[in-house]
Amino acid sequence: MRDLTKMMMKRREIFDPSELLRPEPKFADKPISEFRDYSINENDPMKERVRQTYLQMHTHQTVGFVQGRMDRWLKFDTFEATIMEALFKLNDLVDESDPDVDIPNVVHAFQTAERIRAEHPDDDWFHLTGLIHDLGKVLAFYDEPQWAVVGDTFPVGCAWADSIVYRDTSFQANPDRFNPKYNSKYGVYKPNCGLNSVMMSWGHDEYMYRFLKYNNTRLPEVALYMIRFHSFYPWHSGGSYDYLCSEKDLEMKKWVLEFNKYDLYTKSTKLPDIESLIPYYQGLIDKYIPGELKW
Repeated sequence: MRDLTKMMMKRREIFDPSELLRPEPKFADKPISEFRDYSINENDPMKERVRQTYLQMHTHQTVGFVQGRMDRWLKFDTFEATIMEALFKLNDLVDESDPDVDIPNVVHAFQTAERIRAEHPDDDWFHLTGLIHDLGKVLAFYDEPQWAVVGDTFPVGCAWADSIVYRDTSFQANPDRFNPKYNSKYGVYKPNCGLNSVMMSWGHDEYMYRFLKYNNTRLPEVALYMIRFHSFYPWHSGGSYDYLCSEKDLEMKKWVLEFNKYDLYTKSTKLPDIESLIPYYQGLIDKYIPGELKW
């Protein structure tokens, strides 16, 4: 294992969010109603960045594209790293699909994990799930465009639900729109076939789920559900796609929603002291998914 301690001691290499947040009132705590604001304003650089990311996503995420990305990434032969080493790659990533924050994803990882830890102190697997839920975004460092890494996910191979963000304006150029196999309510699927049988748009959720399975994680199944579907907002928050779900999926949705409140509503709250938390979370990594892993 590489000398992680030495890496962590280089304080200036770790993003200090206080330097950015202190003078910026837009990062202060805000009402829940102000989260996930996808209104269009071409004069607002952040809103326009988000809209353009989704436009590219909804144009290019097709059945064929997803099949190609799975073939590319699910060999897990791109690089090797520990969980903590991969996590700190996110120090250099700002999610271009997120309308709520404009800070590196590593900060959000510790925010989420610490809020879960405060409210579920006995569920250490849940703490670790919060820490690594976005770790699949490392794809963005290996020539994957952000529209194929970040943002809300949705099924491909069937009609797009109205609850998908920018649904009315962003799918016009998607080739699957014109394929009768894919543009009906059920498309290539059967009613209540189960989400395990549904092909989701390609991104960090599906990749991280597959990565954890491939590397034989000891995290419980409910944690894998949270990771695989936490960005599937049209389902867990938009009320769509239950007709593709099994009874197990619908039962698991309660846990995905429980996770979601920590994922979303920690984005503008008190920032944790990341360096002081590393030993605790390294212990959880050693327990549930230790060592150098294949990515």
